[in-house]
Amino acid sequence: MSDTSTDTANTLLSLKNVGLTYRALPALRRIEWRIFKGQHWAVIGANGAGKTSIARIVSGQARHTGQVTLDDEVRNSGVNYVCFEQAKALCERDRKLDTAEFSADAQDAGTRVIDMLASSGASELDITALCQRVGIDHILNRGLRFISTGEMRKTLLASAILAKPGLLLLDNPLDGLDKASQTTLAAIIEELQTDGMPVIVFCRQPTDIPTTTTHVLAMSNGEVLASGEAEHVLARPEVASSLMPPLPELGALPPPFPRSYTLEEQAPLLQLRDVAVRYGELQVLAGVNWRFARGQHCCVAGPNGCGKTTLLSLITGDNHKAYGQDIELFGVRRGSGESVWDIKQKFGQVDTQLHLNFAARMRVIEVVVSGYFDSLGLYDNWGDSQRQGAQEWLNCLGLGDIANANFDELSFGLQRMVLLARAMVKSPAILLLDEPTLGLDGYHRALILRAVDHIAAHADTQVIFVSHSAGEIPQCINQFLHFEPADAGFNVSVR
Repeated sequence: MSDTSTDTANTLLSLKNVGLTYRALPALRRIEWRIFKGQHWAVIGANGAGKTSIARIVSGQARHTGQVTLDDEVRNSGVNYVCFEQAKALCERDRKLDTAEFSADAQDAGTRVIDMLASSGASELDITALCQRVGIDHILNRGLRFISTGEMRKTLLASAILAKPGLLLLDNPLDGLDKASQTTLAAIIEELQTDGMPVIVFCRQPTDIPTTTTHVLAMSNGEVLASGEAEHVLARPEVASSLMPPLPELGALPPPFPRSYTLEEQAPLLQLRDVAVRYGELQVLAGVNWRFARGQHCCVAGPNGCGKTTLLSLITGDNHKAYGQDIELFGVRRGSGESVWDIKQKFGQVDTQLHLNFAARMRVIEVVVSGYFDSLGLYDNWGDSQRQGAQEWLNCLGLGDIANANFDELSFGLQRMVLLARAMVKSPAILLLDEPTLGLDGYHRALILRAVDHIAAHADTQVIFVSHSAGEIPQCINQFLHFEPADAGFNVSVR
């Protein structure tokens, strides 16, 4: 029989009968969990399993039922929660405070990377050493709004480490990073655990669990599925099946939606010749040549911060740097009188920024219908034909039974699938997928990749698939555009 007082003294964190309700629906039920000092825990589960709810409760960001007890040292030093939503909140704050219209140079960097790191109270020497190791020393004077997803991940993690919290919660810390950065940050996380900093890693698949992990809490549908020593929990069949259930059947693609434009039969969809982009002293792209012809499906791959997002903004009409350059979009020279909307109507797009900014309190069918209008909400009249087309795309992707569900009550992975249906309802000439598997568990990654191949095989739509690495791509890809490190920035090669 254990000594209760000794157990209490050695307890770092305890959850007793903890529950959480979100919009009248239970997100967590009867959570019992205790972490003892010296243990290294990971929390694993599919999208919607309840991992984020636990992290928000432990970090004090969510109201809950039941009892949460923290060790005195943890409570005094604080809990630091690093997650993707944190990045979104920081950028949104800077947008609201933007003073560019009052600035002589019409620029407002907002919160710079160095400002955020310095706010941790760490010494300049410690900041410099950590920045060099994680690879963000070259972006210290850039604003948070103007760095890549991967660079933001590194910045948030560096800031949290420098603050030396009593407990560090990391929500999928390797998401959105290239392979080299994943290796570096995984090593740093394991060193933190070995050196005694309490770290809990929340992840979606066993391969993301740090090697120093001693214990695992497996979650499913808001409940604890298994808890205990890592090797025993991960060996349980019910844990494996919860992470990768059988994939649903796909249906036939709907008839194509009538396009309001025609495309030149012989012209490539995209043609860039010797394209360069510079912002002040920063050279982002140089000497880019890319021909995207009929029948091609391209993977755009490269490390964090290499210029992938800038390249995409040139072809979607979002970047004014395209003017005056040798860029043809759908057979038309950029800047020859076409509007941004002339360009955008030819693209169906899915990216993380769209996902995070999508209008709340919409039904799934309404989200898909909004794809006809390229809007983040429904502000135009829509009728039976649009409803039918949206329903057919949901049926095609195995989502027909959730048409009337609330979009923001779905798991993150199902939301991403719904946004894929939204991108396809207007039968775009190009389906542009900017890191579409970011934030997804293995099951929903498999769903997305399979659906993209289904579309490529049966629709008159060509795919541009953007990834921080070329390791996880659809089978339809037959062209690769690589950003490769060079002495001054990155070279772009196409094969």
